[in-house]
Order: sequence, then C-alpha cells, then structure tokens
Amino acid sequence: MKKLTLYLTAICVLALTSMLSAQPKNNELLGSVKGKVIDKLRKEPIPYATIVIQDLKEEIISGGITTESGEFLVNNIPNGNYTLKIQFIGYASYATPISINRKNRNFDIGTIELLEEAESLDDVTIVAERTTIEQKIDRKVINVGKDLTTTGGSAAEIMNNIPSVNVDQDGNIALRGNQNVRILVDGKPTNISAAQLLKQIPSTSIKTIELITNPSAKYNPEGMSGIINIVLHKNSNIGLNGNINFGLNFDKNARFNSSIDLNYRSGKFNIYGNYGNSSRKSLGAGYVFREDEDSQQFFSFLDNTNSHLFKVGIDYYLDDHNTLSFYTNQNIYDGGTTGTTDIRFVENPQNNLSQLLFAQGENIGSTYNFDYKHTFKEEEHSIELEVDYNVFDEDKTDQFLFTGNTAFLQNYTDLIDNKRENTTINLDYINPISETDKLEIGYEARFRRTENGYISSLFANSDYAYDRDIHSGYVTYGKTLKKWSYQIGARVESYKVTATLDNERIFEDDYVTVYPSAYINYTPEEKNSYQLSYSRRVDRPGLNQVNPIREWSTPRIISIGNPALDPQFTNSIEFNYTRKLEKGSLTAGVFYRLINDEINQTLLENPDVEDGQILTFDNFDNNTAYGFELSSNYKVATWWSLNVSVDLYGQTQKGVVGTTTREVDAFVYNFRLSNTFKATKNLSFQLFGFYRGPQEGIQFETEEFYFVNTGARYSFLNNKATFSINFNDIFNTQKFRFNSDVPYTQFGQFQGETQSVFLGLSYRFGSGKNRKVSRKNRDKNEKSGGGIL
Repeated sequence: MKKLTLYLTAICVLALTSMLSAQPKNNELLGSVKGKVIDKLRKEPIPYATIVIQDLKEEIISGGITTESGEFLVNNIPNGNYTLKIQFIGYASYATPISINRKNRNFDIGTIELLEEAESLDDVTIVAERTTIEQKIDRKVINVGKDLTTTGGSAAEIMNNIPSVNVDQDGNIALRGNQNVRILVDGKPTNISAAQLLKQIPSTSIKTIELITNPSAKYNPEGMSGIINIVLHKNSNIGLNGNINFGLNFDKNARFNSSIDLNYRSGKFNIYGNYGNSSRKSLGAGYVFREDEDSQQFFSFLDNTNSHLFKVGIDYYLDDHNTLSFYTNQNIYDGGTTGTTDIRFVENPQNNLSQLLFAQGENIGSTYNFDYKHTFKEEEHSIELEVDYNVFDEDKTDQFLFTGNTAFLQNYTDLIDNKRENTTINLDYINPISETDKLEIGYEARFRRTENGYISSLFANSDYAYDRDIHSGYVTYGKTLKKWSYQIGARVESYKVTATLDNERIFEDDYVTVYPSAYINYTPEEKNSYQLSYSRRVDRPGLNQVNPIREWSTPRIISIGNPALDPQFTNSIEFNYTRKLEKGSLTAGVFYRLINDEINQTLLENPDVEDGQILTFDNFDNNTAYGFELSSNYKVATWWSLNVSVDLYGQTQKGVVGTTTREVDAFVYNFRLSNTFKATKNLSFQLFGFYRGPQEGIQFETEEFYFVNTGARYSFLNNKATFSINFNDIFNTQKFRFNSDVPYTQFGQFQGETQSVFLGLSYRFGSGKNRKVSRKNRDKNEKSGGGIL
C-alpha cells in the first residue's frame, strides 16, 4: 500500500510538471506526433495503449492513449529531442527517439508493432500468463490467461472465476445475478442449451470472454442482463499448425474431454478443421424437506453423456479487398440419465413413494455459415454480407416407474421429438467519415421455426409449433474529440410470433419497437478512463418458457411452460471507471436497470395432484435492479500475481406466488480471489476462492455458497507442452441450499461431484508466422474462424 501511495503521489507531481514544462515559450511553435499501434503477431489494433513523450531528463512532456483503431495523436509538443514510449499491459514496451523542429514539426512514427509478453513466441496459440481485464467502450473483455485455463477442463468449470458471472448447480449461467443473458460463441447464437454448450467447450480453446452488459444498437437487443460472448482461438499461421488437448476430471465418476485444432495456410487459402470430444459421467443428489406434512424427498441423478464436435472451414482471399469464407460445424450428442426420487413420510410410512427415471436422448446440431467482405481503400471502410443457418434435431425417451403407495400413479413412457431451425442474414456497412467520425448502418433478418412432438403412454399426445420472424435495421454514429468520445445509435425491430398447439393457434403477437443506445467516454489522461452508457433491451420468452408440453416431472412437481408470456423490456444505465496501474489495472462500475413485466419462475399448487406443485413461468410486476462491481489484476511480486473481484447486486421484486402477493428487496454479494505463484520458469501454482452471500427471492431464499480450488501447471518441451493438475472444492462446500415458505414451508440442498481432481495435458505445434486477416463478427468486432464451434 505504501508503494501504491508513493506511485499515485508521483503521478500527481509528474502531471503538474508536465503541464508546466509543456507551456510554450513566446512565439514558439508547437509540433505533434502521430502513429498506430498493433499486435505484432495478430496484426490487430491495440486500443488504450499508453503513449508517453519524455525529454532527455526523462521528464514527462506530454502523452495520451490509442483509440479503438489503435491510432494516436499527441499535440502541443515544443521543439526538442524526446523519447517516445508506448506501453500496454501484457506487451513488451517500445521506445524510440524523436525530434520536433521547424523542419519536422508534425512527426509521423508510422505503425508500431508490440510483441505480447509470452515465454514462447513460436507457439501456435500464445496464451498470457495472467488473466487481464480491459474496459472497452461497450464491453468488458476478459483475456483468459493460464491461471484460468488451469482451473478446469471445460468452459462451465471456469465461468464462476469470471467477474459478474455465476453458474448454478444445474449449469444455468447468470450475469450480474440474472439468468436472462444471451450466450454467444464467436459472436454466434447456437441451438444448443447453454448448460450443454459450456460443458463441451474445452477451457484451453477460449481466447477471451466478453461481458457486454450494455450492448449498443448495433447488436441484437435480446438478453436483459446483456451478452456473454465466448471467443475461441483462431489460428491462421502460414503452413501446418495445430493444438492437442486432453483432460480428465474425476470424483466418484470420470469426465474426459479432448480436442485437436488444425489449420493449413498457403497463398490465398486458409483451411482449418477442429474436433472435440466430451465424455461425462456425473452424479448429483439432494433432498427437500416439507415441514407441514413432516416428509422428506430424496433425489439422485446419474448423467452419462457423450458428445462429438466437428468444424471445417475455409477462408479464400480473392485479393487485398475481398474475402470469401465458409464453415460448418456439427455437434453430435447422446446421453442418458438414471434418477431416483424417494418421498418418505415420518408419521405415515405407508404413504412412502419412489419414482425411478430412465431417460435417453440424442441430438444433432448443424451450422452452415457464409461470409463475404469487401474492404475499401480507406482503413476500416467496409461492407459485409453474412448468412448463417443452423438446425437442431433431438429425440428423447423418458420412462417413469413407481413403487410404494402408487394408488394414484401409473408407470408411463414419454417420447419427445424437438426440431429447431434458425436462419440469420446480416448486411453491415462501416464508413469512417473522417479520422474522428464513424458511421455504421446495418440490416438483420432472423427466422426461427420450432416443432415439438410429444407422445405418451399415459397422457394426451401433443404437437407444438413456435415460429418467430424478426426484421431489424440499425444506425450508430461515433465521434472522438481529444479526451472525449461518444457514440449514439438506434435499432428498429419488427417482431412477429405465432404459437400453435395441436393445429390450434393459442398465441400470436406482432409489434414494432425502437431500441436506443448511447455512450460517452472521457479519458483525461493516460491512466484513467470514465464511461457512461444507456441502452434498452428485451428478453423474449425462450422455448422452454412457453412450451406447454411437460418438460419433466416427479410425483410432486411437474415443469411446463406458459404460452401467454409477454416479453420483458429493460432500460439500463451504467457508469464504469478504469485505472491503469504500474503493475496491473483496476475497473469499477455501477448500474441500474428498470425492468417491465419481468419474467420469472413461479411455483403453483397443482389442482390435479394431491399436494402437487407446478413449476412454470409468469410475468411479474415492474421491478428494479442495481449493483456495484470492482475488479483488479495486480502483480504483487515477480513470482506472485492476483485477480480479485467484488460484486454487489440489489433488486426489488414484486409478484404473485400461488395466491400470495409478495414484494422482496433482495441483496447478494460475490467475492472472488485468484492467486498465481510462479515457482520456476516452467512451474506455477494457483489458488482460487469464491464466496456468494445469501439471497432472498420472491419464492426461494438461497443460503451462502463458497468453495476453494487449487492447482499446478508445468511446461516442458520448450514450452510446447503443458501438464496441469487441480484439486477442486478442497473443503467439499460447493452446495446449493435453499428454503421457502410459499406455497409450502420447505427447505433443501443439492450437490454434484464438485470435489474432484483434474489432470490436463496440451501440446502445441506450428510452422510459421501469423498473417491473420480479420473477418467481421455479428456480435463482436472480429470473427474467429477456428476453435470448436
């Protein structure tokens, strides 16, 4: 802390010295220096890099930071000889002498290439040692380092390490305490559920995780709390290159995953292919106790799943201004669940009841993507057409057997067939009108077709169709004014939906909505940045929320959707602050959301089953949510670095549960601390801790939740191979516990195989330098063509 205080004091003194020394003498003409900063290997701009102008006494004369496009311009420099220094976290510093005089007053340094600080520069995929956080104008970017990829074998197992993100015991993901979040992979939505998807992506395939909490009008407005975009590594090195990964995670059962990524780049072609496999067997168990009838419900579920993911793609560079790209990915999945649910009555054991579940299913998800991009002579001036089509086909068989007091129950079998098709067409035009102005215009069409067939040996058969058409257009305008920059935009959407049950239309809706957005960014000096933003979002009901066909059931509870759900709209405003430290960075932010017709789960009494309940969805009253976030990464010593984050969220919820009207002011806080200790050049250790406080909801109150993980990582074979070992949930505390008083007084607990050991091995090979050609992404500023999906 003493060093940090001295550092901040020095900054203030240097700032004052800079202002005094920068004052021109009488009749002295001032000069300028400009240039551009890019990543040496990826050839991508580096925004927010620090620019410092020092005199021969190493006193700071002036400075600034780079823009989103990596460019910088420093004005008001007196005549003289100086040193230009460029710095950015995770990159080697750059320094060069410059001279400002009457003959060379406006100095153009050209393009500066910074080299990422990594131990092996000839690896196919360069992964930083430490995870870093960048606050960009419309998103927070988590650059996944080795300290996070070590913690688990899949994306699901590292998500709880990410600030603002939580994953519950069922694999459901939440952003800022809300599960109404849109999940993208490389900027693309998928037909695969988020819980299944995250378990299939190896953690080593992840390059960055983007938290877009207040998306601009350019992006699809779905997802109340925003967008989580998982960006996978793409390799476009010249020659043949690849990456192989193996992971084994075991507790009572084993979970295995592996992947291989290959690419071949020669001339105008870049061809890539990927394969990933996941084989998982895991046990989850828990109980629910009801006080009113002195009964306990014990349940245990064993999942056994296998998945195979394939991706093949090609980029064809027609010339310097035109690129054609195509890829397809195929996801083949099959799995089964064996589950038991036992209901035990303390006072009336004759009423004891058991349900045995045998579930088996398989699905295939296929995506086909075509992209054409034309770049004009002016930098960043482009037009792009992208067409994306994906289809999902699933078959499930659920068999239910009962023993004990089965007077009102019969054995039965359900056959379920799900089909979904998504087609998305995007046309985007970007025009940098000047060095300080940028205009973006685009059109998007989205068509979704869904069919669900249900055949039962006991209940009535059903066919459900849900179709949705969305047409939208957007325009955004951004401008940079020295220390200030802003962006405004609006998106207009036409939305039409129809729902049909057994050939009878049961719901339809058709409306037009405007979604505005605005951003203001202020950077008074190189170390500090402030941002204020506003956007309007929508959360349209998902298929599982509106499907009236039973999703699952136990003797006491059935889960069904509500076809009459209305969309919920959210107005969100947030303020963010970023501080660059000498050995790290600090980001802080506050947000406020006003939610109209909030969609939430509700538990209702089932009139057709004695003491039965229905788990479904409903629109609650208008609610509010607010919160504060603080995160930092800091290198305490040459051998010790840490990432720490604190999240505090509050929300007011109003709704009806059963026949009871309730209003709750809920408050929850999360704390994460990740330490990386570097023992030798090739050996490092990690220690991670997580704590989530208790939370009160309209229907359930969840208790505190915490766990500690540790691990080690060793590199060998000239850093091309890496071995990892982790011990997760050391104290076996990762348990989900809850209690409720409506519609019945009850409490319970659930826990999966959380106390586990992970072993991982990866090997990278390559034969050339990177010559990446960027390709635009719908929900990201660049497209990744490699990886698993």
